[in-house]
Amino acid sequence: MKEGTIINATVTAAPSSTMNKIGERDPEVHQANKGNQCDQLSAEGYAYGMKVHIGVDKEKGLIHSEGTTAANVHDLTPAADLLHGEETLVYADASYEGIEKPPEMDAKTIGFRVAMRPGKRRALPNRPEGRLDELVETVKDHIRARGEHPFRMIKQRFGFQKTCLWGMLKNHGMVNVLWRLYSAYS
Repeated sequence: MKEGTIINATVTAAPSSTMNKIGERDPEVHQANKGNQCDQLSAEGYAYGMKVHIGVDKEKGLIHSEGTTAANVHDLTPAADLLHGEETLVYADASYEGIEKPPEMDAKTIGFRVAMRPGKRRALPNRPEGRLDELVETVKDHIRARGEHPFRMIKQRFGFQKTCLWGMLKNHGMVNVLWRLYSAYS
């Protein structure tokens, strides 16, 4: 697990209902805007829940680090915690743009391969250098796809599409158990 790490995050929805004994939502999870995607989000593109972050080995696809935050926390905030320290390359999606700038990343001699923003990618010129950039982005996409597989497993195979526990600590424990199941399953 020394070659490379793929870091990624996903939003896991939490019940937004206030039909409970105290008549409130879970105060530790928050609402976040996630563009115009509507996979498990409301029609307006907002998600109420928590974010699950993982660090995956590039070669084997095994999870070596994980964390949970409220949905409104930016992906860059826990990024340094997702690295084990011995990797030479880090692959990430466009939400991790600027990952090399925080002070905790200065001392690390890591090559960061962050995906290009979709709008910038669509605007690539139809010349040889633009086609080469598109090819490089396609290779990055194929590598980063390995970081999406664990999320598919815990959400679809293990049924963790929506949190069922109250509080971040309990949900973090549940995610930790699901990662162990994923490791045993794969």
